[in-house]
Amino acid sequence: MITKAIEDFGGSLDSDDNSSAFRAATQFFAENKGGTLTVGEGVWRTGPIELCSDMTLRLADGAVVSFIPDPSLYKPVQTRWEGVCCWAMHPCVFVNDAHDVTIEGNGIFDGNGDFWWNTVIKKRSQVGPVDAIEKELALLNPDYKTQASGGGGRLTQFLRPPLMQFYECKNIRVSDITLQNSPFWTFHPVFCDNMLVEHVKVSNPYTAPNTDGMDIDSCTNVSIKGCRIAVGDDGICIKSGSGPDGIKVNRPSDTITVFDCIVDNGHGGIVIGSETAGGIHKVRVSHCTFNGTDRGIRIKTRRGRGGAISGLYFENLDIHNSLCPIAINMYYRCGSKGTEPELFSLDPMPVSDDTPSISTVHISKIMADDCRASTGFIVGLPEAPIEDLIIENCVFGADMKDVSSPSVSEMYAGLPEVHTKSFRVVNAKNPVFENTQIIGPEEPFIFK
Repeated sequence: MITKAIEDFGGSLDSDDNSSAFRAATQFFAENKGGTLTVGEGVWRTGPIELCSDMTLRLADGAVVSFIPDPSLYKPVQTRWEGVCCWAMHPCVFVNDAHDVTIEGNGIFDGNGDFWWNTVIKKRSQVGPVDAIEKELALLNPDYKTQASGGGGRLTQFLRPPLMQFYECKNIRVSDITLQNSPFWTFHPVFCDNMLVEHVKVSNPYTAPNTDGMDIDSCTNVSIKGCRIAVGDDGICIKSGSGPDGIKVNRPSDTITVFDCIVDNGHGGIVIGSETAGGIHKVRVSHCTFNGTDRGIRIKTRRGRGGAISGLYFENLDIHNSLCPIAINMYYRCGSKGTEPELFSLDPMPVSDDTPSISTVHISKIMADDCRASTGFIVGLPEAPIEDLIIENCVFGADMKDVSSPSVSEMYAGLPEVHTKSFRVVNAKNPVFENTQIIGPEEPFIFK
């Protein structure tokens, strides 16, 4: 296979924008049936880049691909944004409808997220699209006002780019690189099959909004090994679309393994949802460590999100200094408009296509210490209680001196408040707790 350097296509460390060099390189490899593009030491400023089939992008130690924070460069592309297929800003690195692609090396992809984070925070009070790119996206997404949102800001149509996205791809390998300062979700494969992600580092500030580490979205046969993640939202997430659009697309995430990973900070260590409409099945997570994550194991959905979730296995996990080590929440509040009381009713609602379900969740050999808000939070729906839940050979220890309220165990709405750090269980059908210790609260379990 042919190997070329970015300089061969006009790339230069002195350039303010190497976009044309990256475009020329990808075109060359597409015409020559693949090859390897190398990027050497130094900071390479660029707009968004794309890769093609049979292509390897290799970053040398000390190489930084630095993405220019200018929304006008990230022209709209068809993608999935917070669980809905729509038009959004071009990902910083985009691999679309390709196969046999490798991204490797000890270099860095830097999204220069400060601009994006500060902008989206300012726009939280904005009503509707204002800027040119937002108005363009609103025209492309005429039904955006009715589309589901997880809280990233869909109603403004400031649909920020992920740092790296694979869309409708097969046979992907990503290894050793660092992804940092992402504008939005960091690593986001969508509709992909056969992917290996190993020894990848993801780093975003804890205060950076919606900067999930890895979002495996309606993908199959994915293996994540030896990665380290510190972000401003969930760490490693499994998703499959949201609401009516996700139900219509109907593509599950299936056969996902996560092994020997570390997640520092963030809202959750290993997370299922909240975009669950296509279903999520056969997920196995083992031998991982979660340090200071708000939750360790986190499963989140609600009425209207849809999807069957089944076959989740979590074992040999160490969870330190979390708010809540295990949170299974079917009353997830984020992205709701606050005007839909039926979403959070404590009474049974009619079961429909958009009613989510959770079954066969087996959790074993979890060691969780210094749990600050509670030792566990498991809440199903009255019309769809959680089934086949087994928790065995685990230890959950509460930090009884910490002043965190049990109400921050999860982001929920509609449930009555409790005032103890006990393991809370509501609407779970015959849960099994075997050889499991709850250390700290006088009442180990509460069922309300």
